[in-house]
Amino acid sequence: MPTTTNWLDSSALNLLAQQGGGQASIWTMMMPILMIGVLFYVLMIVPEKKKRNEIAKMQGDLKKNDRIVTIGGILGVVVNAQSGSEKVTIRVDEANNTRLEVLRSSISRVLSDEKQDTSKSES
Repeated sequence: MPTTTNWLDSSALNLLAQQGGGQASIWTMMMPILMIGVLFYVLMIVPEKKKRNEIAKMQGDLKKNDRIVTIGGILGVVVNAQSGSEKVTIRVDEANNTRLEVLRSSISRVLSDEKQDTSKSES
């Protein structure tokens, strides 16, 4: 009988040792995948969040007489931009005083006066 107990004890110890080794190998296999996930987050998701926040801030800070470009490529000047409203009224033609109502989310960028001055001087 004592030999049977010793055999059971040694097989249980072997099984525990193998399980411990298996966990270490799982961690070594998972480490590169985790590192790729962290790199993906740092290189792709963080800059995209930052860009989205900047665009949302720009769209929220619209004011009268800002020169803007919509995502459709329409150039205009903001005529009415009430805070909290989804719509913005822009003037697209000075001669006819043509106005459009566009969604605030469709404005892709605000043109600065410096960019306009440099483009006029180059022409």
